[in-house]
Amino acid sequence: MIGGLMGSAAAGLGIPLAVHLGISAVTWSMVALVAYRFLLPGPEDAERAAEPQDHTAAPARTNNWRTWGRPAVRMLAALSALAAFGALVEDSGASWGALYLTGLHAGAAVAGLAVVVFQIAMTAGRLAGDRVVDRFGQRTVARAGAALAAAGMGAALAVPSVGTALAGFAFAGLGFATLVPAAMHAADELPGIPHGTGLTIVSWLLRVGFLLSPPLVGFVADLTSLRVGLLTVVVAGVATVFLARVFANRPA
Repeated sequence: MIGGLMGSAAAGLGIPLAVHLGISAVTWSMVALVAYRFLLPGPEDAERAAEPQDHTAAPARTNNWRTWGRPAVRMLAALSALAAFGALVEDSGASWGALYLTGLHAGAAVAGLAVVVFQIAMTAGRLAGDRVVDRFGQRTVARAGAALAAAGMGAALAVPSVGTALAGFAFAGLGFATLVPAAMHAADELPGIPHGTGLTIVSWLLRVGFLLSPPLVGFVADLTSLRVGLLTVVVAGVATVFLARVFANRPA
């Protein structure tokens, strides 16, 4: 969020890119050095208690992927798709928000606010996410959030203006705030799959989503317009509403 605000301010003030990047490098290097002093001491797994090993019990999970079963594979595929949808929506604000606002005749400083409002909304959603999920269940939260993102971005594209565009990106960030963490957690808890394996697969495919979403939106934008290209956010929201049934819906 601070990086986005710094970029918007630099663009609005006409600061050369090299100067802005130099200031950012020095500033955040100093922040990292200060934060380094507060890292937890000891080895990485020092806080983990040793778990007793029961060699007589049958293992609950197996490392042989051939024994996972079709239900687990289908669940893993659905969770990977959900994570990819989350990546597409996150990239929309980072890669295309400023360009879209520029097309609406926004100045450089205002155009840079697209990623800022997106990240502010997503941060707020993730900070409040655990409590909301505990109360309503992950399936309900994922569906409601995806519907909010689709409706908000759809309305912003239907009635294009600087204000509606900023609101649309904010709704998208808030609506998809918990989706990627939820998909990762659910993948790591799939029965019959070793801990870490499902998470690794979903994380890898999430990055594939980050790689494919910019050329996908760009391809559609070249054929039509960026306004049409950003409809992929609406499509991702609608698809998430249907695929979210793979999440458990048992409030804590």
